[in-house]
Amino acid sequence: MISVDPGTSSAATSSSPGASGSPGNDEWTDPGTFEVAAGVFRIPLPLPNDGLRAVNVYAVVDGDGLVLVDSGWDIPGARVMLGEALERIGCGLGDIRRFLVTHAHRDHYTLGVAVRDEIGTPVHLGAGERPTLELLHAPGHRALSPQLQQIRRHGAGKLADLLEAALADSGGQDQVQWELPDAWIPEGPMVLDAGRTLTVVETPGHTRGHVVFHDADASLLFAGDHVLPRITPSIGFEPMPIQNPLGAFLGSLARVRALPDAVLLPAHGPVASSVHARIDELVAHHDRRLAEIEHAVDSGDSTAWEVANRIRWTRRDRPLADLDLFNQVLAVAETVAHLVLLEAQGRVRATGEPVADAATTPSGARGSDGVVELVRYRI
Repeated sequence: MISVDPGTSSAATSSSPGASGSPGNDEWTDPGTFEVAAGVFRIPLPLPNDGLRAVNVYAVVDGDGLVLVDSGWDIPGARVMLGEALERIGCGLGDIRRFLVTHAHRDHYTLGVAVRDEIGTPVHLGAGERPTLELLHAPGHRALSPQLQQIRRHGAGKLADLLEAALADSGGQDQVQWELPDAWIPEGPMVLDAGRTLTVVETPGHTRGHVVFHDADASLLFAGDHVLPRITPSIGFEPMPIQNPLGAFLGSLARVRALPDAVLLPAHGPVASSVHARIDELVAHHDRRLAEIEHAVDSGDSTAWEVANRIRWTRRDRPLADLDLFNQVLAVAETVAHLVLLEAQGRVRATGEPVADAATTPSGARGSDGVVELVRYRI
């Protein structure tokens, strides 16, 4: 899932020069098949009840077949739309040789698994996602349990209660079957059948195992959710988060920034002409956000929940309470990620405060997962 980046410039959102038949920036979600480089086609597929509205899947011509970067969300109609999009370039689902998936989120992974189950197309996923998928297969795993535990520890117990109740109303379990991929993708060069080389770069942050695919010869970056032209990826909300997810994300941005500049092929949003330009904007955004959160702590807000309620969200500067339930949860998790990085930088101090009676504690820190400690931050 994605959280909106407040206040960033739209300078990096113009379509790539030379993109053939590509719609304008405001119409990037329109269905179709759009050639963005020689032998590379952008295919927007729909998302359910999501403000993003679409995910970009990229079809790469590989000899007499195709390689797809990301696959889409397995929702009614998506498979048909993908098949129709491929027909416009004289292909079908049977021509897909494999899916290369940037990370294990529904909108990138699950349609590929469904196509594999139907016709056997292999699905490949970054090796760093393996611990997460294995956890989702673990006996007794409850949907979103680690994430709910995290936000409870950071003062958002009431929010966790609401989300837990919503999950119970929907059956209490994640309905997506997180089947394992056919192969785990290692970092390094990957040569496709027709000779195109994609360099796999590990980019932890949005998820622990996110990868991007860099085509140096064609000056293209298949960026997944790592670099997006209008929004920032959510950070720190996953079943097995890394210790300092925002620090990892900024480090991953630096790794990609060190590569030769390329046309940005994002999973959400229009094609953009410069990966470097957008990375510079993202780094500046997080620098501002870190300073804003540090100031909130200095002003007396001591939990991530309190800080998230002080600062504003989305480009419309909305208060936390104006967001829907799930985006409030994402906002608190992202606030935690910023506070963890501030602590690592020595700009704030974290302390654990035992909760003696959670029933009378405003944070509601104790839940069914047994959390009994509240994390507070101070300058």
